[in-house]
This record gives sequence, C-alpha cells and structure tokens, in this order.
Amino acid sequence: MLDKDVPQEGNSTLAGHRKAVYARGEDGRLHIVQSSGWEVEEIVTRQAVEDLDRQAEDARRRVLAGRTSPLEYHMHRVRMDVPLLSQVTGLWQWRIRRHFRPDIFAGLSAGLLGRYGEAMGLSIEQLKKVD
Repeated sequence: MLDKDVPQEGNSTLAGHRKAVYARGEDGRLHIVQSSGWEVEEIVTRQAVEDLDRQAEDARRRVLAGRTSPLEYHMHRVRMDVPLLSQVTGLWQWRIRRHFRPDIFAGLSAGLLGRYGEAMGLSIEQLKKVD
C-alpha cells in the first residue's frame, strides 16, 4: 500500500486516536503513516469485542450456577485467554484450567491468587467474586 492509499475513513473503536501503519512511500521504502482506521477494521474489532463480552457473560452464568470458578469469568472479562494468562502468570495452562473448578479454586493459596490478581489488575477479594 502506498502512503497516499492509507485508509482515513475513521474508526470509532480507536476513540479519536490514530494508529501507525506501514506503507510504501514514493521512494519505494516503507514508512510509518498515521491512519484513523477504516470501516472494515471497525466492524471486525466490534465483532471480536462482542464475542469476548459474550464469553465473559457465559462464564459469569456458569460461576453463578457453580459450574466454574470466578477465575474463568475474570480472565474473559479482562480480555485474556488461557494461553495469555499462562504466559503472564508463569503457570502451566493445564493448571489454570484446573483452577476453573470451583472446589480447586476455593483451596488456592493467597500467593497463587495474588499471581492471578496481579496479572489481571485485581485484588484477591475482587478475584474471588463476580460482579
């Protein structure tokens, strides 16, 4: 894409900000060009956010029904998945999925809960309950 072809349609998900994209200049070299986004990008972003919100709501219902722990709900609410949470906490993915079991989650140490809380920007008290 050439510098002059970088979309400037606007994207409400960027909240008025601009983002950097790479484009080829007249000299044939890549440059960073500011873009206000484009409609297709906005549609895809909105769909992804709606899907994440739906996953969080589904997890919230399972927490209230006693089928999963608040950890799964908070993970989705802060837009994480198991692989990302594993990277941030340094815990194996299978351990995280095991901590989704309410009985296992209830017995987690304060240290382990603190690791999860720090990764998601939550206190231990917030991590233990659902909004």
